[in-house]
Amino acid sequence: MSIEQQDVDRAFANGDFHPYFQPLVDLRTGGLQGFELLARWKHPDRGWIPPMEFIPSAEKDGWIDRLTRDLFETAFSTMRDLPSHIALSVNVSPVQLRGSGLPANIQRIAAETGFSTNRLIIEITESALTDDLDHARTISTRLKSMGCKLGLDDFGTGYSSLTHLQTIPFDEIKVDRSFVGSMAERRDSRKIVAAVVGLGQSLGLTTVAEGVETLEQVQMLQWLGCESAQGWFYGKALPAEALPDAVARLRQTDTPVASIDAVGRVSRGSFDVLPSVRLAQLQAVYDGAPVGLAFLDRDLRYRMLNRKLAQMNGRPMEDHVGKTVAQMIPELFPVVEPYIRRALDGEPIPGVEVKKPASETRDSQTILLSYEPARDEAGEVVGVSVAIMDLSPIKRAEEAQREAQEHFRHMIELLPQIPWIIDPEGRALDVSQRWLEVAGMKGDQWRGFGWLDALHPDDLQPTWDAMNRSFESGNPIDLVYRVRRSAANAWRRLRSRGAARLGADGDIICWYGCLEDLG
Repeated sequence: MSIEQQDVDRAFANGDFHPYFQPLVDLRTGGLQGFELLARWKHPDRGWIPPMEFIPSAEKDGWIDRLTRDLFETAFSTMRDLPSHIALSVNVSPVQLRGSGLPANIQRIAAETGFSTNRLIIEITESALTDDLDHARTISTRLKSMGCKLGLDDFGTGYSSLTHLQTIPFDEIKVDRSFVGSMAERRDSRKIVAAVVGLGQSLGLTTVAEGVETLEQVQMLQWLGCESAQGWFYGKALPAEALPDAVARLRQTDTPVASIDAVGRVSRGSFDVLPSVRLAQLQAVYDGAPVGLAFLDRDLRYRMLNRKLAQMNGRPMEDHVGKTVAQMIPELFPVVEPYIRRALDGEPIPGVEVKKPASETRDSQTILLSYEPARDEAGEVVGVSVAIMDLSPIKRAEEAQREAQEHFRHMIELLPQIPWIIDPEGRALDVSQRWLEVAGMKGDQWRGFGWLDALHPDDLQPTWDAMNRSFESGNPIDLVYRVRRSAANAWRRLRSRGAARLGADGDIICWYGCLEDLG
């Protein structure tokens, strides 16, 4: 569509060029990071004219600077009154980058509107760098000296060159919407996005995904470690007057939106690794490990973990990602922090045994902690690998073994008689194998109240009455009863003596005793 100069002049006179603002969101937290400034033209006869139709005319016919000035003045004034952590991303034309007045013009408008250039991100397309890279570097350096950040827009779609990343001091790379939009269906698009994100991570640059429209795309980008995103999934572009209400609606907290995808993977945040087969194998190890595993960054935030560790902490996996150890296990953090700090200093910390106090939802636990420094290709520590083993079952088994040894010790004290153990109600818990010989019983017939079957019928009730008196009073057991010999109708007299074992609360835990053969 041809653009007539008289239409342009009328548009400037009537204020028909409008700034619109596309939300920029932190993929790790869901919080609002800022807005990208977009140009819109509302023609009185033709309606809304898309920027792809009028921006080329503005560059060709020489009114791009005037358009930029008008849009920046309105945008800077609008953003000035929003919270200071909310940034503004703006695109500059290759034509403007070829001149020398761009930094001064931006600084003047910012000063007039009271907007801080520290909140400004200047987006440059790679096509703008092809004509005169040295001049582009000079302009970029001046913009950086003003506090502006620099973003490389539409990376990978045109004149992509790693030289641009070496020459210009970029702060972020934008992944083009053409790759993001097709990454769910096309493996090559996923690989390209992964490569761009990995490149950004390796160079310490923030990666921003454009054109995000679905939850599936969000989950993939989270998994790949992309930091920021924009697109219809987070909201359409808004006019200036709608920004205050939009900021109030959008989340600006550290509430994590990390999610588990269809194959059970939790997003990894901005953990500085390349998304490769090696990482897929690592995730498989994490998921299958019988111990709790996690990776902590240098800020002690969980960047990766498995389900076992989440279960140990009593919180879902997605609640951990992006949160600090102090936030997730506050009661234990003072104990483990010194070990984590030592690991961050490069010292491996193996096998630290820690008692985890009981909570409303779980019993106390004994855990074994190991912290291993994680190093990058240069040997620098980038975080800590954590392994946690729950020793509680082992500790319970050890406690049971000690209890059995205690039982045995009490029994041994009364040898050479026949030792026995009964519970507070008279059920037999343990007895010497000699009882089987004396009473003519087999196997486990003696267990529970089965031992009473060996008594003479006339002694059964008196024996039980005497034992109940001891159960009630706690006085020692001392009685005589007859048991059947192996030979038919032959009985032998036994003397049974025993004493109660009391717990810390004074209640009877069990009775220990022995039988003496009276013939």
